[in-house]
Amino acid sequence: MQTYILLNCNTGSEIGLISELKKFPEVSEINGIWGKYDIFLKVCSDDPDGIDKFVSKLRNHKEISNTYTMPVLYGQGGSIDELESGRK
Repeated sequence: MQTYILLNCNTGSEIGLISELKKFPEVSEINGIWGKYDIFLKVCSDDPDGIDKFVSKLRNHKEISNTYTMPVLYGQGGSIDELESGRK
């Protein structure tokens, strides 16, 4: 399963938090961003409960104040569909 997560963190904690989150095997991409949210995550897990467990960790982190989770819908375009059809 692939999911995109936007999160807000305490001011000044972005760089340290990005370094910490990079270490999680579920995180396949992470970037600091400007705008309503502070950090963008692309997360993948083969375990059906893996994303839920990862989001729970984020929501319980002392430096994270808010998360917005967007699961990918398979069958509606994107890299997963390309891989499955052999077009990548």
